Amino acid sequence: MASGTHENVKKYYSSLETGEDLQTSAACPVPSHLPLRESAREALQQVHPDVCKRFFGCGVVIPEKLKGCSVLDLGSGSGRDCYILSKLVGEDGHVTGIDMTEELVQASRKYIQYHAEKFGYARPNTVFVEGYMEKLSEAGIQNNSVDVIVSNCVMCLCPDKRAVLSEAYKVLKEGGELYFSDMYASNVVPDSFKDDPVLWGEGMAGALYWQDLISVVKELGFSTPRLVAASRIQVYSPELQKKAGDIKYASGTYRIFKLPNYSTQTKALITYKGTVPECAECFELDSSYSFKTNVAVEVDAEIAAILKYTRFSSDFVVQMTDKPDSGLSSVLNPFHPQGSPLYHKKPQKARMPTGKKMKLMVGIFGKFSTQQFSVATTIETSKFILFPETRNKK
Repeated sequence: MASGTHENVKKYYSSLETGEDLQTSAACPVPSHLPLRESAREALQQVHPDVCKRFFGCGVVIPEKLKGCSVLDLGSGSGRDCYILSKLVGEDGHVTGIDMTEELVQASRKYIQYHAEKFGYARPNTVFVEGYMEKLSEAGIQNNSVDVIVSNCVMCLCPDKRAVLSEAYKVLKEGGELYFSDMYASNVVPDSFKDDPVLWGEGMAGALYWQDLISVVKELGFSTPRLVAASRIQVYSPELQKKAGDIKYASGTYRIFKLPNYSTQTKALITYKGTVPECAECFELDSSYSFKTNVAVEVDAEIAAILKYTRFSSDFVVQMTDKPDSGLSSVLNPFHPQGSPLYHKKPQKARMPTGKKMKLMVGIFGKFSTQQFSVATTIETSKFILFPETRNKK
């Protein structure tokens, strides 16, 4: 199913020797805004240097509690993240990396046995397949077979994001998670960008307007995107800066879940047991929710479902209340992760009607937790951010 865009991206990445050859700050081994937990850092230190050398990701895609999980890495590249995950899922877990670039797949396969021996495994738990994220079944990935999907700055290289997310939804088990970093645009990227192979290769032409992510994942049946961390992307090349014009870029790490068709519409009291590995004192679901051990927190129906029906279910006590859910769910802007959240009406079921517009929201900022918000009464300061209901197309 290779398109002209796919072929251009293949050629671009085949020509790169290291992440330093990219012309933006998108590729960074360990971003400062989302540091690695100790187990992941130790695993990274055991990854072969040649594998790390050709890492082109823009974030950290290592979620919590992976022991024994089946994990799929979309756009696995050199295999760096797969080998970190290989250590974290353990010998009884399994990791599959898929990439469309034959050269990268072959290069990553060279180190399968090396890492199995490095981790003390009797047999490898990692495989790499050549294929397209838009057609996972053709690559042998079965529906409802994966616990966790990760992806590190590759969706922006795909011309059809909806197809990628739809395939991800199909192969995830119920209760499964898609945990991904990607490059996002501050506005809708002009069609003219898509004719430039360098802009495509750098992810700038294919970067999704961040608000479009919300509507796409909800229409497919996923939960509301939860922003874990974000940072601005710097464009180094003066030529690319000129081409980008007013469009700004950010790296955002989100997590979304494939939840069962639950009907609960009430809030819940959530108490964290302190049992997620390396999260003894608190568990940070995202930038908005941090659960301290043995402290009850009131959450909305969707957050309750995430903690009740996913791999985290044994780590929380969920007590449903009779308080009706407001039906609003916040999504943080990756360009202003400590600024204003965008609120949207949550659907009564897991799906949102196609074409539903986001509402205009201004003036909520400050520390994002379940209980602390500062509501503004004016818009006379630059700290307030406007999220327009209609997009400014060019």
